[in-house]
Amino acid sequence: MTVIATDLAALLGTVRRPGDFYVAGEIAFSPPSLDVASVGPVALPLLPIQARQLIDAAEPAPFGRGEQTIIDPTVRRCGQIGPDRVRLGGRHWARTLEDILARVSDGLGVDEPIDAEFYKLLIYDQGGFFVSHRDTEKVAGMFATLTVVLPSHFSGGDLIIRHKGREACLALHTGDPGDVAFAAFYADCVHEILPVSEGCRLALIYNLLRRSRSGRGRALHPPDYTAEQARIAALLRRWTDTAGPDAALPAKLVYPLEHAYTPAELGFASLKGADAAVGGVLTGAARDAGCDLHLALLTIEESGAAEYADTYGSRRGRWDTADAFEAGEVFERSVALSDWRRPDGTRSDLGEIPVEEDEIAPPGACDDLAPDEEQFHEATGNEGASFERSYRRAALVLWPRARLFAVLSQAGLGATLPYLGDLVRRWAAADPDCRAALWRDAQDLAEHMVGRWPKHDWRDTERKEPSEAGQILGLLAELGDTATIETVLTGIIAGGFGKADTDAIMAALGQLAPLRRVALIELIVAESAAGSLGACANLLARAAVAWATSGNCDLTGAATRLLTALPSGAARATPSSGWQQSGRAVVAGVVADLVLGFGAIDPVLAERAIDHVLAWPKVYGMDAVLVPAARCLCQRQLVRGTAALARLRTACLAHLRRRMAEKLAAPTDWRRDSKIPCRCPRCADLARFLANPDASTWVLKAAEAERAHVQHSIRQAGSDVDTTIDRSGRPYRLVCTKNQASHERRLRQRQRDLEAVAELTL
Repeated sequence: MTVIATDLAALLGTVRRPGDFYVAGEIAFSPPSLDVASVGPVALPLLPIQARQLIDAAEPAPFGRGEQTIIDPTVRRCGQIGPDRVRLGGRHWARTLEDILARVSDGLGVDEPIDAEFYKLLIYDQGGFFVSHRDTEKVAGMFATLTVVLPSHFSGGDLIIRHKGREACLALHTGDPGDVAFAAFYADCVHEILPVSEGCRLALIYNLLRRSRSGRGRALHPPDYTAEQARIAALLRRWTDTAGPDAALPAKLVYPLEHAYTPAELGFASLKGADAAVGGVLTGAARDAGCDLHLALLTIEESGAAEYADTYGSRRGRWDTADAFEAGEVFERSVALSDWRRPDGTRSDLGEIPVEEDEIAPPGACDDLAPDEEQFHEATGNEGASFERSYRRAALVLWPRARLFAVLSQAGLGATLPYLGDLVRRWAAADPDCRAALWRDAQDLAEHMVGRWPKHDWRDTERKEPSEAGQILGLLAELGDTATIETVLTGIIAGGFGKADTDAIMAALGQLAPLRRVALIELIVAESAAGSLGACANLLARAAVAWATSGNCDLTGAATRLLTALPSGAARATPSSGWQQSGRAVVAGVVADLVLGFGAIDPVLAERAIDHVLAWPKVYGMDAVLVPAARCLCQRQLVRGTAALARLRTACLAHLRRRMAEKLAAPTDWRRDSKIPCRCPRCADLARFLANPDASTWVLKAAEAERAHVQHSIRQAGSDVDTTIDRSGRPYRLVCTKNQASHERRLRQRQRDLEAVAELTL
């Protein structure tokens, strides 16, 4: 629980009345029957000929100055027609006006019924305007003015409304003749009409009054949360000033809203009631305090044990799963934010960001929510009954602008790595004046990422593409951030890495001083060789070759560490030697990298490495490891002619020539190797069939389980037998036919041996 979350919720709890000093919009309508004395029925949209008739029928509109009513075309130029000369009607106009008043009530924050009293019809022809002024109270109880601009062709004539340092500019044009534009504002607002540049602007003016006569003596003003906004901004500034990386404060604050909103309608402009009031106040306070504010969808996922309900089955027909269970203890719970919106209505691609409990304001605000979805699962096997449920609420989310990267880091590497990559690309392409700020941003984000790096992340050292550690290291190398490079190398890479990360590690080491490179490579090898032997051998080989002629780059210590870490016979059963099972090319590449790297560092170490691998033939098999390694090394000019390669070649050639000396005669009868590991009656029959020089086929009529067992024994022993199933009759028959697979394998092996000998004979 944090004090700031409690304090913020308490302040926002006082903001209940929504609304602003003005409201504007468009609404579909059926044109009213508009009849003007001396003109007659007026068609809408307004026709040019009738516009001229209305102008001729109107009188100059006056304005008030103190106790006087003045006509001055330099202050106000427009015509007016009084309500006694205008008749408004039509079946649908009353309903349209009611819809407008409902939107006006919400927009102005009026929580009681209001009436609209028609005041006059105003006509602004080309050049018409009204300078800045404030309306007077024309009737008792008037609190606001409503302007309804009827469809007509005009341009210009924008309505400007000002209130307490804020200004709104409203064009009040509609693109569809079936729509009408309207605006309402409190009577104490200063406003003006800009000159009409073309056409004729026709507007109905209404006085807005409270419907309740008992309330008319009390003045009604726009919602004013200036004091509350100032207090909230002060609270947020204190948070911003102390929200450093080591401060015991939440990275962000999440304020759940009262109303439900779908993702499609999520937006500041769609907020309702008190939510709209809170959104408006918090928008201003966040701006004043240097905070980022977003609207997001808060999703809570829970799962746990379900229990049988006490009333299950007590009523007839109540046997469905939902009635059978009730939620019990929660085992897993996740809270996350998504579907981000900015105050200006645009989307923000922040992805999914988790929420900590101390970030919710007020604390415990999500404890008693009703779930949007809930599912129960009956017990199966050893698993008891369980439930899953989810809650979705809209929430206002804010954080100090300088702490964006701390918030983004909460989403994990899936969000931060692309963001860091974009920052580095922008830094590389930026003008010199902008590069320093982008570099600092990239470094700041990288520090947050490294600080939140998973402590026990599982690493696939055989992956074909760079790991997350390799990706951030490559970006840091582009950036030249040596301090963070060292942190990643010592704290992350040294825990294990893959061969695909070697490019990034080399690029990062290249940013450091030679002596520091040497120390870090030795540290990486010492910490990683047990689980990343192939990657360490490749890194050391590349470093030795790249820096062989550089001064102060003696890698003997790292090579000695790697030589000591080489597996021997005792290592075959250890978990850390899993690299031996990863594939022929990878393991052969380890030996090739050892000879290449050690040879560039110290030829004596290379010979010791060959002595080691030759001493453990069960670990470093000739055909799987050493022969492919020797063939690879013979293509490398750097090691050709070295003693280490000569010893390896000699051992490999001796092995190949011994096998090539064996005869390759094809079988002269049907006798085949009969060493079957199983001694059951069926497998004994199989062994006798294999040893029979005259039988080429054997048919086993048996149940499926026995047939499958015999097939398994054939595969396990590698017998030269093809099998098929004869499905005629019951039970089916397993047909076993001898082949010459072993002889054919020896022929293929002989061809490979000849090719290897040719390559190894220099």
